[in-house]
Amino acid sequence: MNNTASPTLAQALAQAHTLGLQRIDAQLLLLHAVGRPDAGRAWLLAHDTDALDETTHTRFIALCQRRVAGEPVAYLTGRKEFYGLPLQVDARVLDPRPDTETLVDWALEVIAPLTSPRVVDLGTGSGAIALALQSQRADAQMLAVDASADALAVAQANAARLGLPVQFQQANWLMGVEGPFDAIVSNPPYIASADPHLAALTHEPLQALASGADGLEDIRAIVAQAPTHLRPGGWLLLEHGYDQADAVQELLAAQGFVRVQSRNDLADIARCTGGQWPTVK
Repeated sequence: MNNTASPTLAQALAQAHTLGLQRIDAQLLLLHAVGRPDAGRAWLLAHDTDALDETTHTRFIALCQRRVAGEPVAYLTGRKEFYGLPLQVDARVLDPRPDTETLVDWALEVIAPLTSPRVVDLGTGSGAIALALQSQRADAQMLAVDASADALAVAQANAARLGLPVQFQQANWLMGVEGPFDAIVSNPPYIASADPHLAALTHEPLQALASGADGLEDIRAIVAQAPTHLRPGGWLLLEHGYDQADAVQELLAAQGFVRVQSRNDLADIARCTGGQWPTVK
């Protein structure tokens, strides 16, 4: 680094800004680089005049450059908080989005009156939804399903680290899964295979994102399989794309679900749609 003084934490964050990083991303990467991932952003403010050694500074700038190239922060740090749980994530699974907490909130509502509810999370990925539900309902019998052995390895490691007794099964949606359940929840792939947005998500597993020509292929499969796996009065809750609420409502209604409705995410977009399997047919 020539003979110039080592940059301070504040100067390193300023460098990240000139590279085009959002401040929150730069702060999380800097906390990771200095080995203080749990310290929080307030710690950075309190230490903004601390000097970075050359190795740490080089590592931080390299992380910033990878972020600018599109890698999710969660993959760069190996960490993502979801519903208050510190999850370990990598390129084998989707980076859990805050909007998915809407699905967790809704699931907790529908199982609230039940004792020891049976719940299955389809396409669990990192285990985020299943682990969040289990953390809030210790009595729930929680099953997490994924077709990917790699994803299940990530989810099982998270469950073990967090000490949460979620069960796991490798399966293609509900095929071979033993019901019945009080609730089926899923954040399945829902992006149309030709959607230009996929180009920006090249670092994440494609099979967890794209779902046929209209993005509804996997949702159709789950809606078709769900009735034989739900108890009467049980709920199917699905996360979907920003413009798919009407289509998913139609699929649920056509399958025979009642009380079909949608819930909005943090941006007030209809992000989750669900229905209840009738108690009397």
